Amino acid sequence: MTDIPSTTALLAFRTAAHHLSFLQAAQIRNVTPGAISRQIQGLEEMLGTRLFHRHHKRVELTAQGRDYLAEISTPLDHLAAATARLRGERHSAAISICAYPTFAIRWLLPRWGRFYDRHPDVDVRLTTSLNPVDFSRDDYDLSIQVMGGNAQTAGLQSHQFLSVDTYPICSPDVAARINAPSDLVEHTLIHSGPRPTDWRRWLTTVGLPTLNGARELRFESLNLAIQAAIEGIGVAIGIDALVREDLAQGRLVRLFDMQRRSNHPFHIVYPDGKAKDERLIAFRDWLLEEAATASPRTVCG
Repeated sequence: MTDIPSTTALLAFRTAAHHLSFLQAAQIRNVTPGAISRQIQGLEEMLGTRLFHRHHKRVELTAQGRDYLAEISTPLDHLAAATARLRGERHSAAISICAYPTFAIRWLLPRWGRFYDRHPDVDVRLTTSLNPVDFSRDDYDLSIQVMGGNAQTAGLQSHQFLSVDTYPICSPDVAARINAPSDLVEHTLIHSGPRPTDWRRWLTTVGLPTLNGARELRFESLNLAIQAAIEGIGVAIGIDALVREDLAQGRLVRLFDMQRRSNHPFHIVYPDGKAKDERLIAFRDWLLEEAATASPRTVCG
């Protein structure tokens, strides 16, 4: 049987990751900071990778840590929900949200601690999925999903909050060999399964609809496609809101000034019946504020 980490270590990791603080995690889990540190260190040794970058008086998730947090959150939530049902506990203490995996890893989780700093009494359970939420079937309070800019769905509230601006991205070494869009014919073009038409749409926008790369690689997630670009494997199409930190840190380079804006931006969506839930509204307002702060191109409504 494949080894599974202890729930104590997983919960220590998730709490520390949400707050980006071993001290706060220790206070929440009612143990010492040293115990949290040892539990996470043991988890890192078992996994064979670092989950946190440790700095003086602060920690931040590594790329592997962000990926692992997204992967374990759903099973931990399912375990907690099953336990609560068997114990007859009310499951209304937390709000349940659903977001795309890459959005959660690259946009939401790096900001997660700021929400808990402001609202330490609001528990948010995050699940990731590529499928749009059906609130009549799925047990979520709020979802983050791409929709048509003027989409109106009966019984739902929606708020457009992040535009989807796409453009080619690659590592600095690859970028040094590319001067014009036509040079892409000599390079590997990286595609992602959830967004298979991004390259063709961008190439059509710049007047090169028939251009093909020297190779075409496809990955099952947008996050993997972006990581492949960081590793210098080829050129991917990035979503501006999701790659801005990598651009700022020099891990990626944006190619050319030409971008394509999708007519399906990110929306915050929730049922009309949740519109007066103070916890959900606090989370919605925080999302809108973070989006407005993140980019002058952000549209809120």
